[in-house]
This record gives sequence, structure tokens and C-alpha cells, in this order.
Amino acid sequence: MDGMAAARAARRRRFAEAAREERPDLALLCLLIAAEADPALDEAGIDAAQIELDRLAGLLPYAPAARPDTAPAVWARNLAELLGTRCGFGGSAADYRRLESSLLHDVLRRRRGLPILLSVVWTEVARRAGAPVYGVALPGHFVVGFGDPYGRHVLADPFAGGRLLTDEDAALLVANATGTAAGPGLTARMLTPAGPLETVQRILNNIRAWAQVRPEQSAVQLWAVELSLLLPSHPAQLRHEHAQLLVQRGEFTAGAAELEEYARVVAEVDPAAATAVRRQAAAARAMLN
Repeated sequence: MDGMAAARAARRRRFAEAAREERPDLALLCLLIAAEADPALDEAGIDAAQIELDRLAGLLPYAPAARPDTAPAVWARNLAELLGTRCGFGGSAADYRRLESSLLHDVLRRRRGLPILLSVVWTEVARRAGAPVYGVALPGHFVVGFGDPYGRHVLADPFAGGRLLTDEDAALLVANATGTAAGPGLTARMLTPAGPLETVQRILNNIRAWAQVRPEQSAVQLWAVELSLLLPSHPAQLRHEHAQLLVQRGEFTAGAAELEEYARVVAEVDPAAATAVRRQAAAARAMLN
């Protein structure tokens, strides 16, 4: 194993271990994802990114807790003033076209990113400062909540510089992001706090989607799938996608073996699908001749 392969293997072991911690470190997991895309992001670079989050938290004014009913809005406004206005964190349509928009160290450097990465910055800075903060994985658009997710709370949109949202604003965001007509509003399920692993999986899904429409970026899609497979739980369909990517990239033996294993897993619940996958495996092995 050469030096780069050994470093990648060590990184992935660390990612898998971090994902299985009782309280996964969201920032660390995001930075280990970034290191897959940017091997120059070494331990010193990861530490520097964490220090930057600490530094930003130190600049955040404390939100008075004497009025629990107003404290969430105060925290949200203070974050918007610091990160959105003073530091210039935000996003635009152009950011969806850049892989860097999904990499935490680049988002901290450029102060631009996708809604979910900007929300990671918001939540990690606010958490370090003691705010009652959590991520909210709305369909099509990630935002941040302050306060009690099941009671009095305030939503903010880091992609728009931390703009405070009413529930009606958030419902409109969902409608616009998903291309659906505005419904009756947000459901309780939509407002459930997103845990670190859910957030990480969604980031990896975004990276996979970015690479999938760019055939020249199949290597990026491959590592995003492989990191997803290291998470404690993941859709079984990812095994199929991984196998197909291996075949697409000319790794016929490894791809065929994984297709056969996936067929074995799904045979009991979907025999027809298993038969089709076995045909794909046979076709992959035939390419070796």
C-alpha cells in the first residue's frame, strides 16, 4: 500500500470510528469528508478549521436567558449579525455548481456554500457558544432552529445570511426547493432536529448527486458512496450503486463480486431484482474476456 492509499485508509477508519461515537462530532465528520476531496487537508488543516469555529464562537454575543420566550430570537439575530453580516457567510445559485460548497474547510475559507454546510457552520458556532441550536433537514433546503423544536422556537436560513423565518416562510422554501405547490404548512416531522449522522448522510448524498451528473467525476461519486457505507446505517441500495460504479470504472472483478453479494442480500425480499442483479454481475465478469 502506497503512502496516499495508507493515509486514505487511516482517514476512513477514523471516519467510521467518529460516526460510531456516542455523540458524533459533526464538524470532524464534515472535515474528514472534505479530506477525501482534498488530500492536502491534513491533521493541521483539520485542527485549523476547528479553531476557526472556536474563534467565531468567541465573537458571538451572549443571548440573555432571562426571557426564555425571546432568547431563541436573540440567539438567531446575533448569529445572523456575526456570520451573515459581519463575516459574509451566505450562498447563491452558483454555489450549487461547486464541489467546494460541500466541503467544510472551503466553506469556512470562502464563506460560501450550500444551505446544509452553512447550517453546519451556524450550528457548530452557536453550539460552542452555548446556544440551544439544532439543524432542520427541511425537504430540499436545510435550515437552523433555535430554542425548543417541540415548543417555542425560531428558524433561520443561513443560505440567506441568517434570515429569520416564520413557519410560513419555511413552508414556501420547501415548496420552491422541491418544485411543489405550497401545502398547508410544515409538519412536526419536518421540524424534528437533524442528528449529526443524518446531516452527514445528506451532505454525502449532495456530493453523490453533484458527481452523478458529471461522468468525469465518478471518482468523487465513488468515495462519497464508500463513506456513506461506513455510516452505522445506510440504504441497502448504496451497495448496488457502489458495485455499478466499480464496473463503470473498469474494476470488473470487484464490481461483479459486489453485485453478487447485493443480489444475495435482496433475494429474499425481491427475487426478480436479485435475478436482474446477477445478470449484471455475469455481464461484468464477461468484460474480463
